[in-house]
Amino acid sequence: MKNINDAPFLKELKDTTANMYRLGYDERNGGNISRMLDEDEVAEYLDLNNVIRTIPTGFSAPELAGRIFIVTGTGKYFKNVKDDPETNLGIIRITPDGCTAELLWGFKDGGRFTSELPAHLMSHIARLSVDPSNRIIMHCHPDYTLAMTRVHEMDERAVTRTLWKMMTESIVVFPEGVGILPWMVCGTNAIGEATAEKMKKYRIVLWTLHGIYGCGKDMDEAFGLIETVEKAAKQYILTAGLPQVNTITDENLRDLAARFELDYRRDFLDL
Repeated sequence: MKNINDAPFLKELKDTTANMYRLGYDERNGGNISRMLDEDEVAEYLDLNNVIRTIPTGFSAPELAGRIFIVTGTGKYFKNVKDDPETNLGIIRITPDGCTAELLWGFKDGGRFTSELPAHLMSHIARLSVDPSNRIIMHCHPDYTLAMTRVHEMDERAVTRTLWKMMTESIVVFPEGVGILPWMVCGTNAIGEATAEKMKKYRIVLWTLHGIYGCGKDMDEAFGLIETVEKAAKQYILTAGLPQVNTITDENLRDLAARFELDYRRDFLDL
């Protein structure tokens, strides 16, 4: 059996968490990531019959029975993942009733998965229902996006239009726009349910005054969505209140969508 420390999926998660901490997206123990793994790729590194312990998930997800995930831990700092992945990460498998996680590796200090796991599982279910290739759910707290939620009208059409107009690539990267939730208590099933409902239509959901939920078929796609939204939000914050001498027009956005053959929210444009 191969050494788990050589697993590409583990290396990818270590590199991603280190990068997100470096960028300031995940301060202290903020933020969380879950990545769905294929049984075959995990079986190369772990004995799938060896369950270390079981942990209630706090949510019934029979749709994910037998699915395996690598997830960040509750109270764990992203900056520590790279040097000590076995303490700060865990590989879990959802039991047939969907209510329990079997720990296959990690959380060696007795820890457990992120408190946002129910929200992650709900979002995985939602995304798989519209995109069977989805594998990643990623949550973080980027500065400029958070600042934007403080000063901008929090309406999906209005926020999407602003972000699209900040950078030429925005509509190309997230043509469906962004979903938005009002401020809600984190770590609850209620915010998980609301996020999952939005994720049936959007790959990015903004949690007002909290952060971003993003998803994708791989780590690059999920992180790329988040960093593009964050850069567009930065342009907004840096120029808010200044005279807008130049702008991307609705006609420009329509032409971009035509050029890249995008399935975009046409009702978000004034044409």
